[in-house]
Amino acid sequence: MDENANGIILRVRPLTESSLIVHWLTTEHGRLGTVAKGARRAKSPFRGKLDLLFEGRLSFHRSRKSDLHTLREVKINATHASLRDDIPRLQLLAYATRFIEKATEPENTLPGIYAIFSTLLAHLDTHPTRPALVYALEIKMLNELGLAPALDESRLNDGTRDLLEHLAILNWDTITKLKPTRSQAEAARQFLGNFIQHNLGKIPNGRDSALGI
Repeated sequence: MDENANGIILRVRPLTESSLIVHWLTTEHGRLGTVAKGARRAKSPFRGKLDLLFEGRLSFHRSRKSDLHTLREVKINATHASLRDDIPRLQLLAYATRFIEKATEPENTLPGIYAIFSTLLAHLDTHPTRPALVYALEIKMLNELGLAPALDESRLNDGTRDLLEHLAILNWDTITKLKPTRSQAEAARQFLGNFIQHNLGKIPNGRDSALGI
């Protein structure tokens, strides 16, 4: 019996000369791995539908032997074409992908993580990136994972603490209008970096690139 999900493509890589492995972030199943058989053939029904950050509806047949399931059909709703040639925005989304992969288990349903990533993706369709979005991504993800920093118990000054509290709850458009001082931004960078390393064991690759450092 086939199952359905709404998903965003996180990674695509060759499996054979004719097939692809496609990793999704889905609302229903969390991170999901699928095999698109024959997708690299010229007349494949998957042709032009499987690329990084494509978003849509998929159906798949669950495997009993592995965590790679057979992709049946895909209906793409958004390709996010405006991101293709914008390196800074792609670097932020690549970091977001690595963060999700580092912090979550496959097929663990976390709709809040999907909401964070999908709304960030939609925001970046029409807006440039900036460091505040990286910090907002981190604290929103940590909160959703049940790893919210105890800001009231930290040694942060009031301005930086207020900044992080705002980043945790505001939408992406409003976050871009915040104007933290340089010292507040640096304190937020160090605090979140140390917190992530302590709780995840390692900061996911790509953070500095996402921050433009």
